[in-house]
Amino acid sequence: MARQRNTKLESLLTEFGYTHQQLVTEVNRIAEDVFGKPANCTDRHVRRWISGEVRWPWSRYLRPLQEIFGRSPEAMGFVSRKSSPPPALLRSAPAKEPTPVQRRTFLAGTLIATLGTDRTPQRGRLGMGDIDRIRGTITMLDAHFNGLGGGALVDVATDYLGRLQRALDHCAYGERVERALQRAVADVAACAGWSAHDCGNYAKAAQLRNEALQAALLARDPVAVTRAWSDLAAQAEHAGRPGEAARINRAALSERHLRTEPLISALLHARLADCLAQTGDPAGMGRQLAAAERTYDRADPVGAASWLAFITPAELSGLAAIAHRSAGMYARAEQQTAHTLDLLERRFTRNRTYYSVLLAELQLAQGDRARAAATASHIPVSGVTSNRITARLERVTAAAQNQGGHP
Repeated sequence: MARQRNTKLESLLTEFGYTHQQLVTEVNRIAEDVFGKPANCTDRHVRRWISGEVRWPWSRYLRPLQEIFGRSPEAMGFVSRKSSPPPALLRSAPAKEPTPVQRRTFLAGTLIATLGTDRTPQRGRLGMGDIDRIRGTITMLDAHFNGLGGGALVDVATDYLGRLQRALDHCAYGERVERALQRAVADVAACAGWSAHDCGNYAKAAQLRNEALQAALLARDPVAVTRAWSDLAAQAEHAGRPGEAARINRAALSERHLRTEPLISALLHARLADCLAQTGDPAGMGRQLAAAERTYDRADPVGAASWLAFITPAELSGLAAIAHRSAGMYARAEQQTAHTLDLLERRFTRNRTYYSVLLAELQLAQGDRARAAATASHIPVSGVTSNRITARLERVTAAAQNQGGHP
């Protein structure tokens, strides 16, 4: 029989936010608990499962996979060998589809185990080796946000934030480690803030963003301070205060250190453009979008902080689309959104869903209900845990089916 790619397992990795190596780590951890010895799983095994080269893994791999995903082997895309009965699940799979809260709790527990946030030191002396491990965890947190959205991360990130704050209070360290730890607190608080925002909990998001700003100031890190101000500007804009958001963005752009931070500058220019569009200044919007493109052209994404990974040509196109929508230029915004989706990399699952919903909203805003309904019907949401995005999708779907509806 010809080899067939296991797209079901591939989709599960995306849905649960696993890289190949992270899945390997979890398979080996569970296998050792179950069998009392390592499974010696590697990323090569994962590649062979996904490519279809291995159609039915050995039991020492299959049982952990069932435990991780809560699926039968067939539901994970595996094809049984007649002589190989399926292994029993360690815990019975749920008889019915889990609720969003149950799924969020399950994902949170899985992510905590995968990321190792529960192993953060709470006593003793911290060194730069501990900081390096913390930075690695933050990189994975940021990657999971780009892949899944905030719903899967809000509990994980806030739990990790609390652990880092307790480490600050109860561990011993030198001045260099203290500043690095405060910077880590600022970064995790910012990630938790966006996760709360994605869940629609804007009060919690505001609290976390203020914590990020405080930690950034204590770290005396100008980049972290700028990030915190940028997030507070986004909060003000979402709350219907675009003038306040514009003032914050302008103040951030005036900082001298941004001359060497073109990625952050490009983001601030693009967000300022949307603020100006909302305050009735389309000419200013255009100038800021042009400035964002010029600034981005000077950037070198290699080696940039993990939270800036989403700033790509696709994202700049998407931010321009958002600004043009705010200015009432729906046809232009639709063109830019379609261009964004063409450019967007597969790893940005959350943003692909976000911009797909925006495309349907723009089609509906121009009175094209049929296209809006068709676009909305093809938006996959199984891998995204953002209440804010799924709520928008539900609204545009309902409005597209209603003759007089609006998104």
